[in-house]
Amino acid sequence: MDITLEQPVRARLITAEDQELPVPATLRYASSDPFAVHVDFPPEVSLAGEGATWTFGRALLDEGLRGPAGGGDVHIWPCGRARTVLELHSPLGMALLQFDTNALRRFLVRSYAVVAAGREDVGAAVDEGLQALLGNV
Repeated sequence: MDITLEQPVRARLITAEDQELPVPATLRYASSDPFAVHVDFPPEVSLAGEGATWTFGRALLDEGLRGPAGGGDVHIWPCGRARTVLELHSPLGMALLQFDTNALRRFLVRSYAVVAAGREDVGAAVDEGLQALLGNV
């Protein structure tokens, strides 16, 4: 049985002028994709006026809560004891967001209750993906 967790959170977008703008987001974890976490942003906060989802490794989130982590498009690091920074890079630019560290930790703990670290079953996900792709061929 697939289980999906969703947790609304508030982020703070840090602008080039060092302003903090509130941004609603939803953290999402699905047992059908056990290695990934998703951050969903609503259309009203997107430059294109469409909802946006960023997907990255659950292990990256875990590591980033303890110290600087990431490479490429996603970087995460603690900012004091109460906040965690998520830096997102795309062809359109870069976004720097701060989240409440405790909210991220709660979400991570809830995800581990669904699928424990080290218990992710890649075989089942691959089988489901192949079945969806190939059907009854």
